[in-house]
Amino acid sequence: MLEVKDLKVSAKTENLVWGHDSFSDHEQVVFCYDKATRLKAIIAIHNTTLGPSLGGTRMWTYKSEAEALNDVLRLSRGMTYKAAISGLKLGGGKAVIIGDSRKDKSEALFRKYGEFVESLGGRYITAEDVGTSTADMVYVRESTKHVTGLPESMGGGGDPSPVTAYGVFMGMKASAKETWGNDSLSGKKIMIQGVGHVGEYLVKMVQDEGAKVYISDINQEQLAVVAKQFNAEIISPDAVYDLDMDIYAPCALGATLNTENISRLKCSIIAGSANNQLADEGVHGRMITEKGILYAPDFLINAGGLINVYSELKGYNHQQALDQSKHIYDTTLEIFRKAKTENITTASAAIKIAEERIAAAKK
Repeated sequence: MLEVKDLKVSAKTENLVWGHDSFSDHEQVVFCYDKATRLKAIIAIHNTTLGPSLGGTRMWTYKSEAEALNDVLRLSRGMTYKAAISGLKLGGGKAVIIGDSRKDKSEALFRKYGEFVESLGGRYITAEDVGTSTADMVYVRESTKHVTGLPESMGGGGDPSPVTAYGVFMGMKASAKETWGNDSLSGKKIMIQGVGHVGEYLVKMVQDEGAKVYISDINQEQLAVVAKQFNAEIISPDAVYDLDMDIYAPCALGATLNTENISRLKCSIIAGSANNQLADEGVHGRMITEKGILYAPDFLINAGGLINVYSELKGYNHQQALDQSKHIYDTTLEIFRKAKTENITTASAAIKIAEERIAAAKK
């Protein structure tokens, strides 16, 4: 099951797991390798106090195994907080597969990956994420029952992206309410960075409200399609942070909120679907607050996708998933009130509420 030498993780990186900057009392980290299918994956289970860990499997061309480890540690911790703050009976887990999703996928690879998931005995339940799809989860299902994000024909909820986008939309509207006293997005200039599955749905939602939409993505083909369909203005990746905008919505990969980018931002609100947007929670959470920008914590407002796949465990109901995601609006306002009352950042307020629920469950 575990061949560290073939993953090039060796004792040097293995010993760094417990001392890793992103290690946060994780319960279990599993390195998965299969030579025949060329599978290289890492599964991280952060916390199972509230229930089994559930989180998607990301497939990405990481520059190194160390980078993949950092990503899966941060993502799994975020899933713990996402489940807790959403009131779900779930813990936090995540997985990454090292590879190019455009050319390295195979049925055999996902079947083998499913065997590793099955070996964890239900402590980790997987789903789709960046670089994987509902179709990939069908192959995983051949080897394990511990998988969600399945097609509707198999009793699943299909692509969770629309519900994820709806939750972000609710968080964005709550942020508008807090900032301007009105949650209408009509006339607001909104920069959506990343127009993949979630970003594209979000573009439609804010445009339907009358917002002026700007978009950016490294995928030029997808960018052109979305721009044409929704009459959105394309912004080059380098110009995103200098754009005069009301709302910045990071919907691609994380860590875009770093010292350099924050100093350039010209917006009143940050509200997007990307995970781990803050490169450093403490440093950059404070920096955003000091700049007078309202930050809607990512793991709070992007929880719609988790709510959607969680619904599959109980018997999928699309309307119930939407109704529960709608509550993200009220929870976002609650976070803002707590941050203001306690004079802490919104990110700290959200984490505090999540940790309080976990601590109460332990008692």
